Amino acid sequence: MPDSNSAGDAQLAAFRRSIDNIDAALIHILAERFRITQAVGEYKAANALPPADPGREEKQIARLRKLAEEAHLDPEFSEKFLRFIIDEVIRHHERARGG
Repeated sequence: MPDSNSAGDAQLAAFRRSIDNIDAALIHILAERFRITQAVGEYKAANALPPADPGREEKQIARLRKLAEEAHLDPEFSEKFLRFIIDEVIRHHERARGG
């Protein structure tokens, strides 16, 4: 049964506003990241570079797993999230290359 306590509702509403702000920031950060990676893809295509760089990807994943651990975020989750982003970036790079 929902808590009818107005203080509890106000607290929940405050939490949700914070979550909404964070979600909006994440979208803007991801949009900026993809604008930059689009430029990278165009650069790679113009310079006949491969769309993927497995060595860099593994270094980034290791670095961000460590950051996740330090931030008390599940490193498995952070790796899945990063791999999802990397896969999407590679797909964009392949498209820029004409593949």
